[in-house]
Amino acid sequence: MDDERLIEVARNACRNAYAPYSGFSVGAAVLDEIGRIHIGCNVENAAFPEGTCAEANAIAAMVVAGGRRIAAIAVVGGRDAPGPCTPCGGCRQKIAELAGDGTRILLLDDAGNIESRSLPELLPRSFHLDP
Repeated sequence: MDDERLIEVARNACRNAYAPYSGFSVGAAVLDEIGRIHIGCNVENAAFPEGTCAEANAIAAMVVAGGRRIAAIAVVGGRDAPGPCTPCGGCRQKIAELAGDGTRILLLDDAGNIESRSLPELLPRSFHLDP
């Protein structure tokens, strides 16, 4: 799966976001360890902060489908058109639970170009609960 295709899938998911309060729609696409794509969009709720993030929804879809590792995740968001949007702290931790240091986190820069970040770049010294 190439990076452009994963970003496009996230853009398409973003179009289905339910964001009547913030107006900030987010879409995410997760590529799992066997090459399947799982999508999510943010779903806001009047009982803020009870909404769910696009990344969390895509990760949940992956887990429900039997996926256990994130090979790559693309995230796009914005008010008028999808653009630069990084995962929030809670989603960074969720990604950390199911990703490795080699997992590609695909984002758009201000010019709309794809940039790839590693988990340690976005969440240095992440929390790990050893069993």
